[in-house]
Amino acid sequence: MLKNLLTWLIIISAILYIFIIPDWPLGIKLIFKVIPMILIIWYAFLKLPKHRLFVHYAVIIGLVFSAIGDVTLHWFIVGLSAFLIAHVFYLIGFLTQWRTSFVRSITIVPFIIYSYILGNGILQSITDNTLVIPVMVYIIVITAMAWAAVMARNVYAIIGALLFVISDSILAWNMFVTNVPYSGIWIMTTYYSAQFLIAHSILYFNQQSD
Repeated sequence: MLKNLLTWLIIISAILYIFIIPDWPLGIKLIFKVIPMILIIWYAFLKLPKHRLFVHYAVIIGLVFSAIGDVTLHWFIVGLSAFLIAHVFYLIGFLTQWRTSFVRSITIVPFIIYSYILGNGILQSITDNTLVIPVMVYIIVITAMAWAAVMARNVYAIIGALLFVISDSILAWNMFVTNVPYSGIWIMTTYYSAQFLIAHSILYFNQQSD
C-alpha cells in the first residue's frame, strides 16, 4: 500500500516540478526538484530485500548523490561531480552482478559509438576549456554505467540506465551544442523515470553474480 502511494506521490511531485514550477524562484524550484528524488530514495529503501548485497547499498548511495546533484547543478561542476559519484556507485554495484554473455558483451560497441558521437559534438562546441575534461570523464562513466547495467541482466536497471543516458545527452547537447525544443520537459521526464526504475531494480538484484 505504501509503495503504491509513494509511486503516485513521485509521479505527482515530478509533474508539479516539470510543468508547474519552472518559472518560480530558484530556491523554491530546488526544493520541488529534489522532492521526487527524496520519495524515490524512500521507495528504494522499501524495496530492499531481507538479504542484502553490495549492489543494494550502491544503488541507495547513488540515489542520494543524485539528489545532491539535483540541488547543486546550478553550480555546474559541483552538481556534475555529485552525479559523477552517483554513476560510479551505480557502475560498481552493477558490475558486482556481472553475467558473462557474448551477446551482451558486444553491446559495448554501440555504446562506444554513441559516446564518441556525443562527446565529439560537445567537444567541438565547448567554449570553456576547463569543462572539457570533466564533461568527457562524465560521458565515459555514464556510458560504462549503462553497459554495466546491460551486463547485470536486470531489465529495470537497463531501462533506467538508458533513460539516464538519454536525459544527460539532451541536457549536454542543449547546454553546449544547440537548443533542444522542450529540453526541460524531456530532460526531467527521462531523469525521474530513470531514477525510479533504478530504484525499482533493487528488488531484482537478489543473488550473487555467476
